[in-house]
Amino acid sequence: MKAIRAAWAAAAVGAEGTTSAAAALWTFPAILLSAFLIAWGAEAAQFFMSQGLALAILAWLQTLPEFAVEADIAWRGDVSNMTANFTGSLRLLVGLGWPMVFFVASLVERRRTGKWLREVVLEDEEAVGVVGLVVPIAYFVFIWWKATLTLWDSLVLVLMYGAYLWILSHMPASDEESVDELDPVPRAVMGLQPGLRGAAIAGLFLGGGLLLFVAAHAFVGSLEALAFSVGISQFVFIQWVAPFLSEFPEFFSAFRWAKSVRKAPMALMNLVSSNINQWTMLVAMIPLAYAIGQGQVKTIPFDAMHRTEILLTILQSLLGVVLLLNMRFTALEAATVLALWVVQFAVPKSREALLYVYGALVVLGAARIVLDRRRAEALPAFARQWRRHAAPRPSAA
Repeated sequence: MKAIRAAWAAAAVGAEGTTSAAAALWTFPAILLSAFLIAWGAEAAQFFMSQGLALAILAWLQTLPEFAVEADIAWRGDVSNMTANFTGSLRLLVGLGWPMVFFVASLVERRRTGKWLREVVLEDEEAVGVVGLVVPIAYFVFIWWKATLTLWDSLVLVLMYGAYLWILSHMPASDEESVDELDPVPRAVMGLQPGLRGAAIAGLFLGGGLLLFVAAHAFVGSLEALAFSVGISQFVFIQWVAPFLSEFPEFFSAFRWAKSVRKAPMALMNLVSSNINQWTMLVAMIPLAYAIGQGQVKTIPFDAMHRTEILLTILQSLLGVVLLLNMRFTALEAATVLALWVVQFAVPKSREALLYVYGALVVLGAARIVLDRRRAEALPAFARQWRRHAAPRPSAA
């Protein structure tokens, strides 16, 4: 741990001289470029994975820049900004990302057929993502209740994500992207000879990782300095600006898939996979980075404000789960999720009131399921897929 801490500190010291507001002129593009490099590498690498793992691994790789930013904040020991970044990232995915997928697909459908899309319908194979989102959210209720985050929590969250990947490996996705549908850079990589192709993919990951290593610390510092210079709370600035930049390529991929209405479910589930990834692996990384920065293993405490932000994030994701349990995402649901996100983004003081709004919508949605007015199709779909893939295959004669 001492060696890791020394290397991290060396990178931080090298960036200290550039942590002014003006540093945003190079740190913002650097983080954006690193995110694109990693995303392009991930899109090419998905063709060498099992189908069931492709979306999950793609989502994990696409969010590496978010991991780097969160790790740097945790290394600094800044609990408030650490909480701001991971809660903002999760709320951005659900509140802006999910509705974006629906409305882009709906607009394309309108142009193509003259009719608005009424709903995005998920396939049975995608039920594992919906069901898989419930488990880490449920565990985070426990984290919220005890108001601390420890390395033991990290272990539990990592095991959850490992179980999620293991289940996915037994449930291959029914849909996958073709090479012709890739962006120009990963499409060009896939057109190379096998040896050069592997080197190019590794180069994209290496280049993106090197940019992250060089820019992450200065990026966080420039965010703090820029927030101070424009008179905006650092918490608010880091909660919304940092995740938007680090996750922009992921939103771009979802946007591109959503333009093909057929792939709108794939785009939505890519973002759901990112939610699971961030509820588990991103948060699991925080106590480790915090311990390295502090030079000792320490419990991360959450105060009343932190707990409010975490609870709001839990309730928003829980509402998302309730809405997807029937394996459909409708226009009204997308509009509701987006409107609630816009309110909390535009009016930060509304967040405590929004706890009651989200809570009421979750209870209402759960009541409709219990009263069988809204079927929880994800549960039997998950069970059907598990039985189908767990059943022994007949041996060849």
